[in-house]
Amino acid sequence: MAKSPYKPYTPNPEQMALMPAKSGNAINGLGESRFRRATPVYWHNPDSLAHGELQKWFYTQDPNNPAINEARKNREEILQIQVPEVSGEPLIQSADDWTKQLEAFSKTVDMELFGITALKSEWLFEGTTLDFKWVIMLGVAHDYDQIKEAPEAVAGAEVVRQYGRGTKAAKDIATWIRSKGWDAEPYAGPMAGPLLLIPPALECGFGELGKHGSIINKDYGSSFRLAGVVTNIPLIPTPRTSYDVDDFCARCQVCSNACPPDAILPEKADVRGRQKWYVNFDKCIPFFNENFGCGICIAVCPWSIPGRGPRIIEQLQRRRNRLDGAAGL
Repeated sequence: MAKSPYKPYTPNPEQMALMPAKSGNAINGLGESRFRRATPVYWHNPDSLAHGELQKWFYTQDPNNPAINEARKNREEILQIQVPEVSGEPLIQSADDWTKQLEAFSKTVDMELFGITALKSEWLFEGTTLDFKWVIMLGVAHDYDQIKEAPEAVAGAEVVRQYGRGTKAAKDIATWIRSKGWDAEPYAGPMAGPLLLIPPALECGFGELGKHGSIINKDYGSSFRLAGVVTNIPLIPTPRTSYDVDDFCARCQVCSNACPPDAILPEKADVRGRQKWYVNFDKCIPFFNENFGCGICIAVCPWSIPGRGPRIIEQLQRRRNRLDGAAGL
């Protein structure tokens, strides 16, 4: 693989002067063998965060970039859309009917991925609660021709656009549910609410966690963004999926080699009592802040290339069959 043009990377001293004494990895729970709920580290109210000044600094970079500003303007318009109040008496019907109707409606919404899973309290940030039973997960795919330019502004603007599209999709779903007499709340990035979005997306079959810390989906790779809706309408969960992403990521070095600050850990680590792939927050965030949110690892991931995922899955299955045959299984 060609050497990254962004290496070696030296962080901006102005930004590093804002780096807090407490490590973001410690806040995230790196090295912890016991489970605890996540603590906010970024994309919450910056005045409440140890890294809040860094989060503010991010928005001061290239403030006159037309692509970024246009995307932010469009997203702001979507953020201003109000989800109507719950309307009328709650519609009473079976979970099967609700699920079929919701899936049918989701096909009219501007998004690419859809799934359902039961809400778990472990997916909520510490100190928060949600009085809902279900999470409806949504995924909106990037335009690959835009995201492949990461970390340039054109890719950063594409990320902002997709966050906006995800927000609109979540509001559309919540509006539909509220029109049936049931409450529903939409959540989308980048500003995080009480709900972690990656765990329920994994649970409802969007894919598996990759070495770069993002979900790898069989059709879109890691080139998509998440949004969610919580509700209490009776639903049927979407099954979890697996296609040997761990096996692939353990042998692949593409994202690790491309990462300018070398933030991607080569092996899984304990994070709040779970063994998982992890990206070193303290190394990642300076480059992220200076380069429109970066996105290099998503862009270079082999799975993110359009049409590549299904072929990789076939290759992994052949490898699995060979290994099973050699083991006499």
